[in-house]
Amino acid sequence: MNKLAVEKIPVSVIIVTKNEAARIGKALKTLTDFDQVMVVDSNSRDATLALAAAEGAQTHHFTWNGQYPKKRQWCLDHLSLRHDWVLFVDADEVMTEGLITEIAALFNDAPPVEAGFFIKGRYCFRGRILKFGQCNSKIALLNRRKMGFPIVNDLDIPGMGEIEGHYQPVFLPDLPAPQRKIGKLKNFMIHDTLDDLRGWQFRHEKYARWESSMNARDAWPDDPVRWRNLIKKFMRRSPLRAPLTFIYGYILRGGFLDGYGGYHLAHLKSQYYRLIGDLRTCS
Repeated sequence: MNKLAVEKIPVSVIIVTKNEAARIGKALKTLTDFDQVMVVDSNSRDATLALAAAEGAQTHHFTWNGQYPKKRQWCLDHLSLRHDWVLFVDADEVMTEGLITEIAALFNDAPPVEAGFFIKGRYCFRGRILKFGQCNSKIALLNRRKMGFPIVNDLDIPGMGEIEGHYQPVFLPDLPAPQRKIGKLKNFMIHDTLDDLRGWQFRHEKYARWESSMNARDAWPDDPVRWRNLIKKFMRRSPLRAPLTFIYGYILRGGFLDGYGGYHLAHLKSQYYRLIGDLRTCS
């Protein structure tokens, strides 16, 4: 991308971190084409901030006060962002050349008319990108004048803490209906998390407790895409969510074509939803 770019991409990139020294450098090395890159750190005990600064990122400290806004919305509200368009990247996510080029093309003539864009995250297992199976898809690129992260009834729920949970940003209340458009990018980022099985299980056990309580309270905000919202509502109520997730990822989405890595991913996702179901049964 660098060879083709005359100017930096007019997007502010935000990475929220806590103890990510092992991964932050790899993530930042793929973000050099963007005009502004910011790392917002929650009192890391390792060298996360020093490594981020060495890569040229702007660094900021964040200490959560236990209330809303949580961390990502706090960034939108309080950071000195140069641009209305913001890209959220996690420390375990790596941009691909194709995705960078696609985002740059959005700003060739004028800023996009959409309020945000879904970006796929394809998992990496043992150094190999999984081409099939269930990927995660989230609105990671958004216009902060049109979208934001909602307030939900979860402050007393253990699990997610300072970070907004597993839901999408939403349209701002005063955004006119004709501007409520969401796009979808074709290229993907690499989600490099499967090899750390102990870390995956630790995080997802916490997430499951949070998600189970969110289900019990019916506290979820609506997904900005209607058909996705309907499917999510159905799946959260379904006692068959775990096996359906496995069938969808491993068979219908062709996860079996990725060999053991595809099975491993489908199994972990199914295991996660089985845990949520078990917690619901025990409560």
